[in-house]
Amino acid sequence: MALSLYDVTVPVFTRGLGQLSHILEKGLAHAQASGIDPSQLVDARLAPDMFTLAGQIQSASDASKFGVARIAGVTGPSFPDTEATYAELQARVAKTIDYLGTVDRSLIDGHEDREVVMKVRGNELKFTAQRYLLQFAIPNFFFHITTAYDILRHNGVPIGKLDYLGRY
Repeated sequence: MALSLYDVTVPVFTRGLGQLSHILEKGLAHAQASGIDPSQLVDARLAPDMFTLAGQIQSASDASKFGVARIAGVTGPSFPDTEATYAELQARVAKTIDYLGTVDRSLIDGHEDREVVMKVRGNELKFTAQRYLLQFAIPNFFFHITTAYDILRHNGVPIGKLDYLGRY
């Protein structure tokens, strides 16, 4: 059985966001058990020129919802990047998962050659939908999920590889 373009978009992004929610829960539990203000984790970053944990969550949300929308040829929802608490970050993840569940398979499957055009730092990038997904959207999504994991782990949250990967 061949994989469809839908099979490697919506379910992959939904699962990754679910694992992101899981590690966020573990981060909040760690902060509460350790007497750490959870906002310290929300505002934590690995390097001065990198996004905070909140920025990583917002970027993972954007990468998945806009990735699917571009491939489907629709306009994805815009969420303002105003989340500043754990509850708001979890709500952002949940809203993104909810949106992904509304995208009809027929808008994605069979459209591997649909043109996807993006503007990045003043440059216009053109892809086929398949190339965009495999060479940009998925790597970008997992970069932000991994960096969120790394921020939490760097700040003492007891998470490991299986928290990132989840159940098989």
